[in-house]
Amino acid sequence: MTWLSLGQIEYLNCLPVYHALEEGLIPLNGELVKGPPTRLNRMFLEGVLHCTPLSSIEYAKHAGDCFILPHLSIASDGRVASVLFFSHLPVTELEGKKICVTTASATSVVLLRILFEHYYHVEVEFHPVKADLKTMLEMGEGVLLIGDNAMQAHQLVIREGLPVFVTDLGQAWKDFTGEKMVYALWVIRREFAEAHPQEANAMAELLYSSLKIGMNNLPVLVKKAHRRTGLPPQVLEDYFHTIRYNFDDSYRRALLTFYDYAYKSGIIEERVKLFIWGEDTCQG
Repeated sequence: MTWLSLGQIEYLNCLPVYHALEEGLIPLNGELVKGPPTRLNRMFLEGVLHCTPLSSIEYAKHAGDCFILPHLSIASDGRVASVLFFSHLPVTELEGKKICVTTASATSVVLLRILFEHYYHVEVEFHPVKADLKTMLEMGEGVLLIGDNAMQAHQLVIREGLPVFVTDLGQAWKDFTGEKMVYALWVIRREFAEAHPQEANAMAELLYSSLKIGMNNLPVLVKKAHRRTGLPPQVLEDYFHTIRYNFDDSYRRALLTFYDYAYKSGIIEERVKLFIWGEDTCQG
């Protein structure tokens, strides 16, 4: 068997998928490489990683270089709780304002841009900034945070009663399109999968099996997540019931809808096809 390098986003949304691998409940013939989405995106596209969760928008730009592993994504059906926009004013009153966005995200920044352009019809200025809610709020009228940073910032807003509006982008997307939202996909390098189909099949089965183990042990995940982040157990339990990992036809349709709007906004240059490992046809 070939030694594999597998990317692992450090956020809680990946914990159900990787818990069994971290704890040795399922053997991995390889190594876990941890990092924020943008770093793992870069490492995968540079050929350092064989397999990783890849930001949805990066897949759109590099669809020919990889296959999507079936049955698995990071998604939401409405509220997501970890992709949040904080603002001094209601979103519709931010015309011409400066918006600070986290440098850790790729897909969520595009999602926010699409929502401003096509849903809110508000033109703003985006500025990438290192994630810190209070500092970012001093620099601009709105702030985009993702992952654990977003959840911790939301708890700070509640705890200190900060006078800011909080918009859940998963819910905003659902209100706008009626669709689910897919933030990331597990992908494997095309050249590797074609040269090592057994390993590609094994990786797909490994990740899906690991997810099932994780979701069947939610109390353990909540305790582990609490130790890592300090977030209240009830918040964590709600989160693990909120985030979605499906990639059936409804999620694929939703992803293609997201790509359609990215194309309309000039973010991607052509329509996207979904190349799913183990499936004879592509979608899109």
